[in-house]
Amino acid sequence: MTSPPNDIGDQLIAFLPNMRRFALSLSRAPDIADDLVQQACERALANAASFEPGTRFDAWIFRIIRNLWIDRTRRQKTAGPSEDVYERQDLVGEDGQQVVDARQALTSVKEALDAMPEEQRAIVMLVCVDDLSYRDAAEVLGVPIGTVMSRLARARKRLAEMTGINPAPGRSTGARD
Repeated sequence: MTSPPNDIGDQLIAFLPNMRRFALSLSRAPDIADDLVQQACERALANAASFEPGTRFDAWIFRIIRNLWIDRTRRQKTAGPSEDVYERQDLVGEDGQQVVDARQALTSVKEALDAMPEEQRAIVMLVCVDDLSYRDAAEVLGVPIGTVMSRLARARKRLAEMTGINPAPGRSTGARD
């Protein structure tokens, strides 16, 4: 004859401190011990029909905890090492707001570049993106170096205006005084 499930539940509740002590002795970690006790309670309630009245409840529940511990240990060996990311202080993540702001800024710059005249866009790309010298950019475009310098100045000013970038105080804006 099997015990009604509520009898097992009552015994589990009364035996929780002993179960936790045993689980702590196996795991040596309070959080893991609590997990083992919870899993053991779930398993005991699900398999209440397998408990034979007249046998020792403590031996039955301790065997469940021990088997859960063995299963957990085996699983960890095959899964490899794991770390709790919340305990790691050296991990660096991305700030979501910074990522969004950077994408918006890049989109703004791309739209401004697309709206620029071809001659200004080409000079910005060659000098600022491809890192060519003024002389090399002049050779690529087939124009004098002075033309490269003036186009680049106008392009930078236009790009700053279109993206809402204000020049630093005291810095030349390209306007003649």
